[in-house]
Amino acid sequence: MKALVLSGGRGTRLRPITHTRAKQLIPVANQPVLFYGLKAIAEAGIKEVGIVVGETHEEIESAVGNGKKFGLQVSYIQQAEPLGLAHAVLISKKFLGNEPFVMYLGDNLLKSGIKKFVEQFNKEKAHAGILLARVKNPSSFGVAELKGDRVKRLVEKPKKPKSDLALVGVYIFDQTIHTAVRAIKPSSRGELEITDAIQWLIDHGKKVRFSVVDGWWKDTGKVEDLLEANRMILDELEPKVLGKVDASSKIEFRVRIEKGAVVKNSRILGPAVIGAGTLIENSYIGPFTAIAENCKVKNAEIEHSIIMAESRIENISRRLSDSLVGRNTRISCSKQKPGALRLIIGDSSEVELV
Repeated sequence: MKALVLSGGRGTRLRPITHTRAKQLIPVANQPVLFYGLKAIAEAGIKEVGIVVGETHEEIESAVGNGKKFGLQVSYIQQAEPLGLAHAVLISKKFLGNEPFVMYLGDNLLKSGIKKFVEQFNKEKAHAGILLARVKNPSSFGVAELKGDRVKRLVEKPKKPKSDLALVGVYIFDQTIHTAVRAIKPSSRGELEITDAIQWLIDHGKKVRFSVVDGWWKDTGKVEDLLEANRMILDELEPKVLGKVDASSKIEFRVRIEKGAVVKNSRILGPAVIGAGTLIENSYIGPFTAIAENCKVKNAEIEHSIIMAESRIENISRRLSDSLVGRNTRISCSKQKPGALRLIIGDSSEVELV
């Protein structure tokens, strides 16, 4: 069995971060989202992985390389335009051949991994397998309608969903999917929808099985979902202090401080992670915060946030909360009088002052 990982989307819902960074490489608990999927694939015993890439291919190829660090053999498949999940399968035929494969959306996170899902598919010898999760807003997802132990119908983002079972971004197919993706037509969005391809399999009497996700699942396409995924992963953090913490600092609950990090006269209340080479001084770091490598936080308070690498946050008079701060960013508060706000804001940015 092979794996096909989709990492070609533009990430418009995460701008301005994704103007300069692939959405699949945004860190959650200081590790790129894409890496969690690759590790889950390796844990399922799969070795050969094709990663479908687009405009951000150089960044993704630089981060993943040949896959050796994950125990994988990685190939890259260029998708000129993001024309749908089924289109990604269509252009990947040469890599996939006639072998069964897992298709994994690179911005999805699954607590339970995919090993059980793969084992069930191999046991049942189905033509396709889908993962489902109950959601509060099914109209935002592909939705499954079930009949007994079979999938009856799939609808992409229905206005009036008939169930709350959303398609998780992980699928398994045998070679019959290649016939299906060639048979369907583009949707009203101009894309070849994987839901239409699976529906074609159902309509032609093929065996499509489903499993309901154990534990949590997150599609990290929006800021609030990234922060929620960060919270869920940090909530299971193994505490360890590898950096330096002075006597005037206080570390409470589950906190991981990486090698080379320095904490001075500060309080860190976990779960939280502090990246290698980061300095925390005269500050408070609250729960569910991930601060990446080589950052500087001085005279500031932060909680429930993701701070990306090489950023500086200094002399902030109000607590920074529920925030996603991009790489190499500077946030500070001047003591000059009269007081004023001074902002340099890029395209598609969002600033909320509270």
